[in-house]
Amino acid sequence: MSRIGKAPIAIPAGVTVTVDKDNVVTVKGKNGELRQAVNPDIHVAVEDNHVVVTRPSDDREHRAQHGLYRALINNMVIGVHERYRKEMELVGVGYRAAATGQVLELALGYSHAIYLKLPPEIKVEAKSERNKNPLIILESDDKQLLGQVCAKIRSFRKPEPYKGKGIKFVGEIIRRKSGKKAGAK
Repeated sequence: MSRIGKAPIAIPAGVTVTVDKDNVVTVKGKNGELRQAVNPDIHVAVEDNHVVVTRPSDDREHRAQHGLYRALINNMVIGVHERYRKEMELVGVGYRAAATGQVLELALGYSHAIYLKLPPEIKVEAKSERNKNPLIILESDDKQLLGQVCAKIRSFRKPEPYKGKGIKFVGEIIRRKSGKKAGAK
């Protein structure tokens, strides 16, 4: 049995989970509503304040999907109840970020500014304090979408190992290399 798949999902107060006849799971909470289509072979049931995911057999495909769908539904329940939050830091001289509505403007050392239009499900905030690196704070109830947007922002200027310049997550440790001076003898 999948250790993740067989664990029931507790439904917190204020969150409702419904499964319709097409095997689409809908999770509603104070922060929004999320939907996820589930493979018809995987059975999802709501039993006394818990969501239980079961599989019909021990086939390789069923075992893989059992844990996957349980994790996706759990992420939806947590998202509509608490929200997910990611903080990204811009490390580099002259790197700036500004958010106006759903458009994020980034100055990352290129000859032009980068404008990124964010989906309406994501709330964005940019902070710039003196003598500190600029921060981009992203919040959403959809973990998958939030991770995808963070990966897109990071792809504009990945952290490099020599000086550590680029866009990184707050608290992320970048492995540093010593450069030319370490090889000279």
